Amino acid sequence: MEAIHVKNPERLKELIVKHGWPSEDLAGPDGAEAAWLIAQHSIGEPSFVRHVLQLVRAEAEQKRVPAWHAAYLEDRIALFEGRPQRYGSQWIDDPRDGLARPWTLAYPDRVNELRKNVGLKPLAPLPPPGPEVDPKVRQKDEAEPPVVARLAGRARLTQFKRPDVTPILSHGTGCLRSSLYLP
Repeated sequence: MEAIHVKNPERLKELIVKHGWPSEDLAGPDGAEAAWLIAQHSIGEPSFVRHVLQLVRAEAEQKRVPAWHAAYLEDRIALFEGRPQRYGSQWIDDPRDGLARPWTLAYPDRVNELRKNVGLKPLAPLPPPGPEVDPKVRQKDEAEPPVVARLAGRARLTQFKRPDVTPILSHGTGCLRSSLYLP
């Protein structure tokens, strides 16, 4: 899986140089979404993700890609920089109980309005606190280096300015998730 997360962005970069962003009118809806997914998962290449965000915003303004593509990228970057997110698209497993909740919201009172503006459904209801994760399980999960954290560490994730990324990017408790609530 790690090889794919390295290979796909390289190929996408080549396509961008040659053709520009693979918008729906160029690559079709499936191709545009595939390109967006590659960028969304290119966490080891912060400058590339930031560059793609600018391209996707421009395409969204021209109605050539859905506006939520840019929203997800913006939230992903905010998460990795340790800043609150605007649209609530990035969820993490709470290490205390293992339940998924959104990463910190910049505007909790307006999140559903912001989501609506980019074509997303309202934020899913947040789960009430669950039972505490067994401390031994939690410790094991946080100590084991997940694929995403290995990828991130190998590929200069520190450029996202997120010092606590490894525990949050665990594959057990503390897992990074994107909440895909499409229109």
